Amino acid sequence: QVQLVESGGGLVQAGGSLSLSCAASGNIASISAMIAMGWYRQAPGKQRELVASSTRGGNIDYADSVKGRFTISRDNAMNMVYLQMTSLRPEDTAVYYCNARYYSGTAHGELWGRGTQVTVSS
Repeated sequence: QVQLVESGGGLVQAGGSLSLSCAASGNIASISAMIAMGWYRQAPGKQRELVASSTRGGNIDYADSVKGRFTISRDNAMNMVYLQMTSLRPEDTAVYYCNARYYSGTAHGELWGRGTQVTVSS
């Protein structure tokens, strides 16, 4: 079993910054390749949405709403992904989930973290 463990998040005023980290732990050896790692978020009453993703090959995608404010980075060797969030807005308030898509050598799979709360006060 492989788990994703998020850290960071919390309460910040509008205009502030926060950093999130996510590490894959457990039976990492069962994963042949971590194809992509990224972050999603879900605000109350809304659907979960992509915030940012980074593929093993270096392709990065951002939601339009966070472009220029959030930066995703990844440590492939450590199976970690980070999200640096700046110029935070109240509408960024949500539970942020780490996501990973992987290949085990025989099948593709997907992992989710438990989520970490980010609250931006106005």
